[in-house]
Amino acid sequence: MGADSGKSSGMSSFFALLFRLKYINRWGLMRSFRTENVSEHSLEVAMTAHALAEIGVTYFNRDYNPANIALKAMYHDVSEIFTGDLPTPIKYGTDDMKNCYKAIEKVAEINLLDKLPEELKRSYEKLILKQEDSREWRIVKAADKLCAYIKCLEEINSGNKEFTKAEEDIYKTLDITGIDELKYFMENFLPYFSNTIDEI
Repeated sequence: MGADSGKSSGMSSFFALLFRLKYINRWGLMRSFRTENVSEHSLEVAMTAHALAEIGVTYFNRDYNPANIALKAMYHDVSEIFTGDLPTPIKYGTDDMKNCYKAIEKVAEINLLDKLPEELKRSYEKLILKQEDSREWRIVKAADKLCAYIKCLEEINSGNKEFTKAEEDIYKTLDITGIDELKYFMENFLPYFSNTIDEI
């Protein structure tokens, strides 16, 4: 009997799959000082996206729902349960590769949602199916890139030159986003990420 064969009675493997995100490591082509998994990355992106949303509400009169943005950020990489974390050169090497990966990602998201009982699907669709043209997803994406940039800083500060080029490339994408909330975070909070615990 399959894990979801009793789905009509509410049985589901959805959450068991989510808890396996901690076994999927990021930065597969990079020699890392410290391994980072998708589960911890998702938490950091959720906290950062929430912060960007709160900054937007507080300083720029945005009408974001910070809690909802944090939830979307928490689930932003769950498709990687099926795809793994593909390195950036594979995901975005060419337009064809980017389009292919997005199609695969969509199938993975739908496959994961299909693990849920029908009554819960609608609630989770709002969190898992990406709406990349929406303002909320724009904040999630900015938080995702910012967390990748912070990871690069951590590795470089630990003496790992492997992340130098990645840090430069990601900084360029952060610099051109034109998101006021991101600029505020980078000016007021980001400098402390290069400090030691005693300096913090």
